[in-house]
Amino acid sequence: MAAKKGQTTSKASQSKKQTSGHKKQLTGRQKAAIFLVTLGSEISAEIFKHLREDEIEQLTFEIARLENIEPADRDAVLMEFQELMMAQDFITTGGIDYARELLEKSLGPQKAVDIINRLTSSLQVRPFDFIRRTDPAHLLNFIQQEHPQTIALILAYLEPNKASIILGSLPHEIQSDVAKRIATMDRTSPEVLREVERVLEKKLSTLSSEDYTAAGGVEAIVDILNLVDRSTEKTIIESLEEDDPELAEEIKKRMFVFEDIVLLDDRAIQKVLREVDTQELAKALKAVDSEVQDKIFRNMSKRAATLLKEDMDYMGPIRLKDVEESQQKIVSIIRKLEEQGEIVVARAGEDELVV
Repeated sequence: MAAKKGQTTSKASQSKKQTSGHKKQLTGRQKAAIFLVTLGSEISAEIFKHLREDEIEQLTFEIARLENIEPADRDAVLMEFQELMMAQDFITTGGIDYARELLEKSLGPQKAVDIINRLTSSLQVRPFDFIRRTDPAHLLNFIQQEHPQTIALILAYLEPNKASIILGSLPHEIQSDVAKRIATMDRTSPEVLREVERVLEKKLSTLSSEDYTAAGGVEAIVDILNLVDRSTEKTIIESLEEDDPELAEEIKKRMFVFEDIVLLDDRAIQKVLREVDTQELAKALKAVDSEVQDKIFRNMSKRAATLLKEDMDYMGPIRLKDVEESQQKIVSIIRKLEEQGEIVVARAGEDELVV
């Protein structure tokens, strides 16, 4: 009897060890499967939309293999996800050193090192990471005397909203030059990046590999120009049209400006109008040709169109800057609706196929 009791105890102990060992041996796919099941079908379906077909197949297979999810496994996976996302957010905001400092304060030195190491094993820290938290005005003062190629290299690695502020504040005589250099930039070697960093006398987080890093290109300058003020945008485009007509045309094809609202179909315009403040719309239409105005008026009720025209008349003269600001707000709404899949925007020069 005592032997059986000992055997039972031994088996229970062995089972416990196996369970414990299983928890430690969860693969990345198994963790992802547990995470998706925990989130529920609706949210998981949204996540699947952003994955490749082979990734969806692999995760579906792992989910199908799951039987019972141990509460301890579920909690561990959710905790790991929270910690990784928190660390990723810290890295995006202020870089590796900033993330490590905050994680140490909240989780302790060892945990912080473990999380950072797991992230950086697959994360390539972007060049010029050290300037992510730098105010654009301060950065402008720091780089505006540099060679246009150096400025272009730095802006290509910055977030578009920060790069747009700096580009718009540069002297007019070099704005188009910098824009062109960003658009025609392809790949930059780590040696060149390190030399620029050395000249700027800043410390850059160690590159995770010696591979050439891609930055710049037409898409990069389009992202930046889409966020600068209209006068800066016009100045750069007009200058590029004189200097490099083909490049200017390629950039314009990928951009959406207020006048391109005529490219939207009637249903899309009606959705946009529901999101736009009437006063902003009145100001935005003050400095556009009749084709744009007519397109808007045709997609409104007769009464609403009449009231809008009256608002425009009563408004009187308006500063061009105010008109451009209103146009930019409406363009932002259009881009937001496009990103959400609410409308389809056909760029100038594109043959858009909608199915």
